[in-house]
Amino acid sequence: MRGKEIRLERIMKRDTKTTVIVPMDHGVTSGPLPGLINLDETVNLLAKGGANAVIGHIGLALHGHRKIGPDIGLILHLSASTDLGPDPNNKVIVNTVQNALKMGADGVSMHVNIGAPSEAQMLADLGRVAVECMEWGMPLLAMMYPRGKSINCDNTLEAVKIAARVGSELGADIVKTVYTGDPDSFREVTEGCHVPVVIAGGSKTDDLATMEIIEGAMLGGAAGVSIGRNAFQHSRPDLFVKAATMIVHERRTAAEAIEFMRSEM
Repeated sequence: MRGKEIRLERIMKRDTKTTVIVPMDHGVTSGPLPGLINLDETVNLLAKGGANAVIGHIGLALHGHRKIGPDIGLILHLSASTDLGPDPNNKVIVNTVQNALKMGADGVSMHVNIGAPSEAQMLADLGRVAVECMEWGMPLLAMMYPRGKSINCDNTLEAVKIAARVGSELGADIVKTVYTGDPDSFREVTEGCHVPVVIAGGSKTDDLATMEIIEGAMLGGAAGVSIGRNAFQHSRPDLFVKAATMIVHERRTAAEAIEFMRSEM
């Protein structure tokens, strides 16, 4: 078994090839949001809930990962921008594959905004990092979002299909993108992508809406979820993640997941 395959098993469930990932890279984009103040406490709760991995920048590895509680996969994010920058859609490289290996990461991630003015540079960066990941046996998760002046809506089916396909064409092992709103349309995204697709969580919303989105994505062929604010800003991150794993890993319904959450609150 190659190194990349071994590391992928640390961030995806071996028997089902599904995953529940919690991105926590928002500290660079938006600062110390609620849920990201005490990283070690939040990561511990997510791990207790059964999350397969968390995503973050170097700060997560230094200040909040694997300090207490159960183990959980670590994906280091290699690109960044801030909400205060002149173009928040322009993601630049801030870390390397080799450094992520040195820090014990199980994978790396990149963010590309298809349709943004800086798309060309982001694609060049993604291609270069993908080749480095092949060389070093490091799994690569590509966050592929349709965003830019020519994009009227970031979950338009045709735009999402293109964004996801670009990620797989350029060497990503997992593609993260937005949910198109229903299982049938999202199946066109997953069937048109060579690698597992996970959905982004988007803005903070209520538990039922989130669980229904997760169920719909799984029915549409998703391999899991990569949900941030709805997980780490939840009053019970562990409970939220456990409910999500019921749908993703056990193929339970959103209604069953919500019933479980209510029984445990």
